Amino acid sequence: MPTTLDWYGCATFRVRTADLTIFLDAYIDRAPIAPGSGLGAADIDECDWILVGHAHFDHLAGAETIMANTDATLVGSYETIRVMEAAGVPADRMLCVAGGEAVDLGNGVRVHVFPSLHSCVWSHAEMQSADSVCLGDLGVSLQEQQARMSELMAYITTQLDPAAVEHVLGSMVGHSPRGDGGALLFLIETPDGTILYQDTSGHWTGIVDDLHADVAIVAAAGRANVDGEPIQGALAAYVADHIRRIAPRRAVLCHHDDWLPGFSTDTDVAPIRAALAEAAPATELLELGYVDGTVLF
Repeated sequence: MPTTLDWYGCATFRVRTADLTIFLDAYIDRAPIAPGSGLGAADIDECDWILVGHAHFDHLAGAETIMANTDATLVGSYETIRVMEAAGVPADRMLCVAGGEAVDLGNGVRVHVFPSLHSCVWSHAEMQSADSVCLGDLGVSLQEQQARMSELMAYITTQLDPAAVEHVLGSMVGHSPRGDGGALLFLIETPDGTILYQDTSGHWTGIVDDLHADVAIVAAAGRANVDGEPIQGALAAYVADHIRRIAPRRAVLCHHDDWLPGFSTDTDVAPIRAALAEAAPATELLELGYVDGTVLF
């Protein structure tokens, strides 16, 4: 059987490989005003593993529902596990990781975990286009970042369309993470090939420069974070350079749809495609639709 990839929107995917069903993140339920697959977490009745990139609601919300309806085991940061325990998920069905671990998923599939960085969401009030050049915000202290994040969350939970606000507040019940939620990067080894998965725009160059994958799933949203500082330039250039470092045969974008109207944007992929063609011409950019069963290998 081939290895297939289904995108559920935002940064959530289902990988089917080696007779395993693996979810990457679990945020399937959408605000009613947001486009999406038309499916919800309650529709998932088959899952062996959930790999969670970090504990923010737009990545983690829904995992507790999937785990209640399946025998899945969840792998995530210590913050992810704390939030899931608060939501009633048994601790013995979860594995805490921080980077440096190798997790055996069975059937010849292993996941190597690496520490990562969250995008500098504190530096903007709404998502920018992929070709917008962003400058400044260097050397901002953690305290100032936290103050800006508090302002941003106040905006998201009060000023968006009422349907979006209701969705956010409902999704954050039991899912109120601290900080960046423990951002992680996963390198998945399957019998057919390797898949790199990262659900937010940021990286440590000293880590990604030593990684290679056949397929790279990378986030294309927000102000990217490189080695602890916001990028000085456009998101498109960051994404292209990030993929160039990994040198995959194929690349898939995530977090680039309009998952929360009023805050997110439906990203124009054209600037990313153009930048990638220049930086990594050997890499094929796959543009997935929702739940379309794309064959990876």
